[in-house]
Amino acid sequence: MTEAEMAARALVARMTIRRLEAGDLSVSLAVLAQVLEILGLDGDLDRVAAVDDLGQRLADARLPRPRRSPERNLADAL
Repeated sequence: MTEAEMAARALVARMTIRRLEAGDLSVSLAVLAQVLEILGLDGDLDRVAAVDDLGQRLADARLPRPRRSPERNLADAL
């Protein structure tokens, strides 16, 4: 099935299908569920909620790193 056919069946834009395939976390769960149903994989939807250590590490890696403030020592307080 082509990207255009999938988008038409799921009633979404082709760009949404591209983002879903790329693992973009901004694509809604409803779109994922629709695509899984079209592919006959909707029985696997419960796997989406399963513990995914690798997925969690990848998502965490995309988060901005907190900036550390300069450390203060006792002499700075005086």
